[in-house]
Amino acid sequence: MNELLVTAMNSARQIMQAQAVNTNNLANVSTDGFKAEIAYLSDVEGDSVRSIADLQTGNPRTTGRSLDISINGEGWIAIMGADGSESYSRRGDLKIDAFGQLSDGIGRSIMGNNGPIALPPFATVEIAVDGTISIQPLGQGPNTMAVIDRIKLVLPDTSQLKRGTDGLLSLPPGETIDADASVRILSGSLEGSNVNAVAEMVKMIDLSRRFEAQINLMQTAQENSAALSKIMSLN
Repeated sequence: MNELLVTAMNSARQIMQAQAVNTNNLANVSTDGFKAEIAYLSDVEGDSVRSIADLQTGNPRTTGRSLDISINGEGWIAIMGADGSESYSRRGDLKIDAFGQLSDGIGRSIMGNNGPIALPPFATVEIAVDGTISIQPLGQGPNTMAVIDRIKLVLPDTSQLKRGTDGLLSLPPGETIDADASVRILSGSLEGSNVNAVAEMVKMIDLSRRFEAQINLMQTAQENSAALSKIMSLN
């Protein structure tokens, strides 16, 4: 009886973890470039759910903003993760802070040829299809464009990419990849999240029912155990 209870508890833990993944996916249904996480419940012994990143492309939309970019086809944008290591994303809502640092919409630094990209004061900025960033310096004419840096665009083996808790993808610890000149971007557009809201809502209902079933199973196991103990005490 105890074995049945432990099995039900482990299954319930897995379902709770899958529910957390499902909730995070739904919370990011409108986050540009977000890649959904797919959780797999296991029938084998253990209380940890296995998950992988869904690398399908999100739907693009045109914005017309010069600092909005999207990957045209395969490829990734190299950014600096919270721990200073190189990670990869397809989020392209770029911005420039007061110090000229180029980052994505939530402040993660965009990597260039020699590290994070910083821009001097400028009147206008342009991003070419190969990621080259050019500016019109302050005080210069519109025909005076200066190349500042190039966004690091990469084409890694996706089978080696692992999804971190921050939603970013990265290679095994200590590994990076060189820029790939074949990766192209579209300026003035953004790739949306690849989360399927309807599918995630259906999954949420299914997980809730599964969790309720495991709770009922645990209650039944406890009741049966108590009844068995009572019978044994009569002997």
